[in-house]
Amino acid sequence: MGNTPSKSSSGEELVKTTLFEKEPNGITYRIPALIYLRHHHTFLAFAEKRSSSLDQDAKILVMRRGTLKDDGSVQWSSSQELSTACLPNHRTMNPCPVYEKNNKILFLFFICIWGETTERRQIITGKNKTRLCYVSSSDDGQTWSQAKDLTESVIGETIHKWATFAVGPGHGVQLENGRLIIPAYAYYVRYRCCSFPIPYTVDPHSLSVYSEDFGQTWHIGKMLQKNSSECAMAEIIDHEGRGHLYCNARHNGGHRCEALSENSGVFFDKPHMAPELVEPPRGCQGSVVGFPAPEFVPNEDAESKACGTSLLSPDTQTWLLFMHPTNKSSRRDMGVYLNRSPLHSSGWDKLRIIHSGPSGYSDLAYIEDKDQFSCLIECGKGRELEQIAFMSFTLNDVRQTGIKKEKKTR
Repeated sequence: MGNTPSKSSSGEELVKTTLFEKEPNGITYRIPALIYLRHHHTFLAFAEKRSSSLDQDAKILVMRRGTLKDDGSVQWSSSQELSTACLPNHRTMNPCPVYEKNNKILFLFFICIWGETTERRQIITGKNKTRLCYVSSSDDGQTWSQAKDLTESVIGETIHKWATFAVGPGHGVQLENGRLIIPAYAYYVRYRCCSFPIPYTVDPHSLSVYSEDFGQTWHIGKMLQKNSSECAMAEIIDHEGRGHLYCNARHNGGHRCEALSENSGVFFDKPHMAPELVEPPRGCQGSVVGFPAPEFVPNEDAESKACGTSLLSPDTQTWLLFMHPTNKSSRRDMGVYLNRSPLHSSGWDKLRIIHSGPSGYSDLAYIEDKDQFSCLIECGKGRELEQIAFMSFTLNDVRQTGIKKEKKTR
């Protein structure tokens, strides 16, 4: 099974390849995560396999391997279950891969939750039933280690202040300084009475799980000082070569939450709302990647006039691309946003809707050797839980279409 990504920048439909599809017996695939291994021109696509669409019916993680061909097509293997990514009597959720380039080790983080315990029950009772785990691979995902449970060694006594927590979902990142970052969030219990949380005092906050020694040991960073949950992170390199870790998080207040860390994820400063990035009423996960700011932009003059801004970023070597449902009323219309100046303002431009209709969780990857992007998205015609599809596109594919639409509406 393969696909050829659309090369058109004239508004033609981008090609989708269905990797995971709901089965007639009710088995549903949710929560996509995507990583590209440049040295082998290989994609690894992950998802949860569930007996139904419900969170408590998650069972095991599945993976498909995609080989990027010279002609731009991707040849996909069949789906395989990751049998070692589990703990006894727990269900496995939230795949979050990151590749460590120095030792060439692929880490796949996830959470394991006791039985069918729901997130809501953990929040109400204040009793965490979730474990922080990973498996690793030294052969690019051909084989995987046994699961390692990090809950005690990484979270420790802090776990008693959390009702529950999760990683990602989506991908992690390795910073220029070598630090590994796994996006995460936890429900912090502010007040208890007789060991139970006082109602409405349990709030979600994003944070990072990080390693300074290439994955040998892991630590937790400090929480964002603003309500925030499922999050994605990317590194921004300024023109002086300094790295800044960007966090983009789900928030139930109608807009996404953003924050920056100047110490590689230990602490995030001044979280704020991004007015250009809308959330549906109950929020939704989103994905973000950083990529080198292009030295040449096609149709630069025309686009500068259309946007009313300078195209070339004055303060960073990195631009950001963000993917998320664009409809503020429901999970619909998966869109792509661009930020050319990510350090000094939100500055997000909506470029293009890449799937019209029900849309849910997603994960983005930047393909350095092809200078293009690939993604996994939950999508469908009736509901967003019908399939997880793979798509590839260039910045120009989504940029020019977005400008044309903007001109028509002004």
